[in-house]
Amino acid sequence: MIASMTGYGSGAHAVNGVEISVEVRSVNNRYLDISFKLPKRLSVYEQHVREIVAKYVSRGRINVWMSIKGEEDKSSSFVVNHALVDAYMRIANEIAERHGVSGALTLEQIITLPDVIAVDLDESADEQTWECAKTALEEALAQMLEMRRREGVEIKKDFIERIDALESLVNDIEKLSKTGPEIELSRLRDRVKRFLDNEQIDEYRLELELALISDRIDISEECTRFKSHITLFREMLEDDKSQGRKLNFLLQEMNREANTMASKSFTSEISHDVVKIKEEIEKIREQVQNIE
Repeated sequence: MIASMTGYGSGAHAVNGVEISVEVRSVNNRYLDISFKLPKRLSVYEQHVREIVAKYVSRGRINVWMSIKGEEDKSSSFVVNHALVDAYMRIANEIAERHGVSGALTLEQIITLPDVIAVDLDESADEQTWECAKTALEEALAQMLEMRRREGVEIKKDFIERIDALESLVNDIEKLSKTGPEIELSRLRDRVKRFLDNEQIDEYRLELELALISDRIDISEECTRFKSHITLFREMLEDDKSQGRKLNFLLQEMNREANTMASKSFTSEISHDVVKIKEEIEKIREQVQNIE
């Protein structure tokens, strides 16, 4: 099934008053490249997130954003660094005794000192929290995958139209290649005889040379291989998995055959058809870059 590499999905799930939201975006990329931004308490599950994403997609740059709402009241509290307060008090007393300075630290001053009071976040995520995040992530991925597949359906329609056009062009070239060499060789034979009108012609040598020329301009093998590539391309379009890389390879082979046809072309009609073939291949190649 053809799938685009461009898509978006979102998901949300709540448990015990904590809601986890996930957004997933994907764009074109040659390989699978996953980046994510997770809450601190879920950072230990980074590898799990990678593995889940890899089950849904095989190619593309995937960005995952995950956030937790309602966790502040449940997982945070203020804590006092008593050891640090003791150190501040000790230093204050030493300064007062040594330099004869009077006065003492007040409560208002102590609580404003650096790092005396901190917010203690519960950065550990229990299994229930992770399952909630996993559910939201899979919901977002499924939504993104559906969007990629819908776009893939439209891309497939375009592929079918262009492949049909390629097949028609190759069939035309094949027909021309069957009658063209005989006509071309007949013309060549007449020109040779005309140029050597007053000289003795070695008919055997002439036929041998013409046979060699005929072999050099024969493009039937290229047409046969090109049509086999078309057949395989259509089969890949019906495959259960999106075959972007393989389709791109097939297009390279088609382009190779088209170049050989161009080099062997002996009529303007064949040359024009080859130009059209290369144009269609390039248009298909641009679309293939967008599929998984």
